[in-house]
Amino acid sequence: MADTTTVQTSAPAAKLTAAQKRYLERGLKEPGGKLPLFDRDGQRIKEQTIRACLSHGWCEPWHRNPIKPDWLVCRLTEAGRMALEKRP
Repeated sequence: MADTTTVQTSAPAAKLTAAQKRYLERGLKEPGGKLPLFDRDGQRIKEQTIRACLSHGWCEPWHRNPIKPDWLVCRLTEAGRMALEKRP
């Protein structure tokens, strides 16, 4: 049985959108690269943004929240750090 959390990282490098960049940058200064569930204005990060980052391998699932199982708690990956460095 295949692991459903595995992401494909061998695809050609994609460009970060502004929303993806803002999301991933927040993990640079957090312990373990933890990424936020909410933006700086207190609004929940769009699931589409998180899933796009997951699909590119820029972040990975970290913890499951038993109270809110639908929330994606992720952390920044090395590929995510490299994608941020390439962004002008």
